Amino acid sequence: MGGVVLALLVAVTSPFVQLFAQTAHPPSSPSAHQTIDTIIVQNGNIFDRDDETPDWVAHLANRLHVRTRPWVIRRRLLLNSGDPFDSARVAESERALRSLGVFRSVRVDTVRSQPGGQLALRAVTSDGWSTQPQASFSSAAGDKTWDVGLIEKNFLGTATQLVVMYGRNPDRTHLDLDFVNQQFFGRRTILALRYRDLSDGLRGEWRFGLPFHETAAPHSLETYGEAARERVLQFRDDSLVNSTLHHVLRVGVIGGIAAHATSHSYTRLWGGLEWRREDFALIGATSVPYSVFTTARAGIEIGSVRFQVLEYFNSYARREDVDLSPTFRAGLVVQSGVGYEVSGQTSAVWKRGFALLNLAANGLDTTRTLGQLTVVSQNIRGHTLIVHAEGGVVTHPKPGSEFDPWNSQRGPRLFGAHAFTGTRTTWFVFEDRVLVADGILGLMAVGVAPFLEYGGAWYADEPPRPGEPPREPARQGGDAGLALRLGPTRAVRGDVAEMAFGYRFEQGMPGKRWAFTVRKGFSF
Repeated sequence: MGGVVLALLVAVTSPFVQLFAQTAHPPSSPSAHQTIDTIIVQNGNIFDRDDETPDWVAHLANRLHVRTRPWVIRRRLLLNSGDPFDSARVAESERALRSLGVFRSVRVDTVRSQPGGQLALRAVTSDGWSTQPQASFSSAAGDKTWDVGLIEKNFLGTATQLVVMYGRNPDRTHLDLDFVNQQFFGRRTILALRYRDLSDGLRGEWRFGLPFHETAAPHSLETYGEAARERVLQFRDDSLVNSTLHHVLRVGVIGGIAAHATSHSYTRLWGGLEWRREDFALIGATSVPYSVFTTARAGIEIGSVRFQVLEYFNSYARREDVDLSPTFRAGLVVQSGVGYEVSGQTSAVWKRGFALLNLAANGLDTTRTLGQLTVVSQNIRGHTLIVHAEGGVVTHPKPGSEFDPWNSQRGPRLFGAHAFTGTRTTWFVFEDRVLVADGILGLMAVGVAPFLEYGGAWYADEPPRPGEPPREPARQGGDAGLALRLGPTRAVRGDVAEMAFGYRFEQGMPGKRWAFTVRKGFSF
């Protein structure tokens, strides 16, 4: 049956394969016929000699920091000595190094010892400050969230991430322990472990295996798992209406092979098998049901490579890779019935700007559909104009799978925790991110961002409150104001802190009109 399903998917999607083949990049330049003779790695420290940072700060930071090991950089490069030159793989190597999250700048290019001499691939990087004590705080409409702990993104220069974090939000307290190594075994194998000790439960997750680490990768194979005993909270009209005990134990394997793969495009067949025990029970129940599921998945994925590199988009003082690649992924899910998975994106690109449209939908017992459109322009010097719109629908949701913009950080920023929850969601935002200064003591950048947004989440059968007249079912709100954006320029994490002040307008919800919030800035 699996062979028949894959044959049908190939037949249905063959027109898309032709389309992506037409949009793929042309072959590399004539230099592609030349061979890489050697690899040169030049890794700089956090501060350079010509930086404006006070000398004692730069000297102390450089001494305390363990610089990234050269072998880590070499392992990430997709070209080796003796390989033919490929400009697409050079660009992808640069993106792969940036994706490690340990550098503040990355450049990969080629050099020659002399005109007509041997060709060398050169990786020039500069480390970022990777040891980050955490003491974060956010507040929106009186709902406060704080975290303290330590994040090390580059443990002993090996690009290994370690996290120890303790925090509290309006729902619970938590202790997080994370370990992530993208080169745990060999050059490409990833190991990720996460443990969460919650005030109302426990959760552990793991992932190990070889992903599709590059566009031309011939295959992938990964295993994953999850075990949890936790409380799931359900909100409605900004009030807690249900609390459910969730038991889950999940183990699965997923992999794929490339029927076609080059540096510019790919066609992949994928499949997976998962065993899962998952149950929900009322808090205080004397017994918990025991339900076991076996799920099989299979499908096809096609795509071509299209990236745009921007600065001052979601962070400061770093080049950001924005994935605009046209992709299409479809598959069948077999459990007690037959379901589906469909996702894809397409884009339009111009100089210093782009428009990106993506859609994801899946359905078996619960169906979920979400579409997003993002338009970004940096054509006005010093400004990043962003227009973003999204909308989604979920049907037959299991507890905890409803939309909650506060949890996903994808909704009006001046509203508190769980102000919007439900099976329908929308969000529209216009924001102009203006750079004010990008080199304060060589450590920080500052910007401002006027914003206007509207959206929320609601249930399809939302009734009026007692004593209220009938109202529109959509529970949404909006706000307009000005945000102050502060971001580091030497840290590996470019997360921007935002302090926003503005005016709120909403349908049928109490609260003050003027509000102030401290939070992490949106990333698009």
